[in-house]
Amino acid sequence: MLFISRRAQTLKTLPSSSTQIRTYVDVYMKWKKDHYFDNIEHILRSPQLKSVIALKNCITSDPNSCIPISSVSKKTHQFDLSTKVTKFLRQFPSVFEEFVGPEHNLPWFRLTPEAAELDREERRVYQDSAEDLRGRLRKLILMSKDNALPLSIVQGMKWYLGLPDDYMMCLDSSFRFVDMEDGVKGLSVECSNGEKVLSFLQKNAIKNRGLLCSENRGLLCSENRGLLCSEIEFPLFPSKGCRLRVKIEDWLKEFQRLPYVSPYDDYSRLDPSSDVAEKRVVGFLHELLCLFVDHSAERKKLLCLKKWFGLPQKVHKAFERHPQIFYLSMKNKTCTAILREPYRDKASVEPHPVLAVRKKYIQLMKSSELILKSRRTSCRFSNDGVVEKDLDLDFDG
Repeated sequence: MLFISRRAQTLKTLPSSSTQIRTYVDVYMKWKKDHYFDNIEHILRSPQLKSVIALKNCITSDPNSCIPISSVSKKTHQFDLSTKVTKFLRQFPSVFEEFVGPEHNLPWFRLTPEAAELDREERRVYQDSAEDLRGRLRKLILMSKDNALPLSIVQGMKWYLGLPDDYMMCLDSSFRFVDMEDGVKGLSVECSNGEKVLSFLQKNAIKNRGLLCSENRGLLCSENRGLLCSEIEFPLFPSKGCRLRVKIEDWLKEFQRLPYVSPYDDYSRLDPSSDVAEKRVVGFLHELLCLFVDHSAERKKLLCLKKWFGLPQKVHKAFERHPQIFYLSMKNKTCTAILREPYRDKASVEPHPVLAVRKKYIQLMKSSELILKSRRTSCRFSNDGVVEKDLDLDFDG
């Protein structure tokens, strides 16, 4: 159920430099559960997978490709775990093989052959997709206010962008390290003169309207460049059984007709309280999730981006105000924002090159359940046998 209240807003400036009056609507959504988005496996298991891959990388970085438990036992925070590292490693015997070390009978861990093979495949994907991954990082930085981001922000988005741990070693000459305010180290991107970066929405609009030059399908016809700032609508994918009131439908139609401000364009002249500014924020979130591996992210992890991307203080409200564009999943005791479009229209956004190998890791992790179940069954039968033997001895006595 949605509730609205209206107040008039005057747009001081628009991309077209004209003054217009728009109606801003406060929309409140009663959260509606959608089983499809709540059960997308690679999103649901992403937190566990992140810790598994972090521990896997720790093992492979060792010269002997194995580590004693003492080297990681006190790093639960580093691996984003809520349980002891030893317990977590033992939850996935299909990935981590435990053995007795050479000294003091300490448990050591190495990768299983299947996990080692997946690690090699993952490295090949990183190598073959290096240009694609650089492009995603480049786009993230180009959406920022000054085409520069603190390294801490880049590091925080590394998992979502699908970057390898050594991504800094793979940067090309368009990237450079810079000093930002308060002595913060940052990563910047240099743009060539006249370079025009298109968002996913713009590319799809161009493709659908047939605006590409016939002689070169990768270039935009010069006479159609102005249409990039025209009315680009967001694809809407409502949940089943979700009906909007007439007033909200009218507001949504008006919102869709507003000028589209690309997340790569200058937004400094926009009135931050206007509805056009809101459409720019929704466009930014849409583009951001398009860049991510599984087109989702924990909502709280995105709050640190506000300062660097010119987002409003209550940017999280954009997810709630536009439930036909985003879905909020409450699984895993957190709130995960999911972009609906790539899951409802698979042709709209190309799959991330790292997604396929992450899905294979998840399948390998799932096989651990069978291994642990088999061990529990064997242990139970073994214990039963011991009990029966003891009873027989007592009887004979």
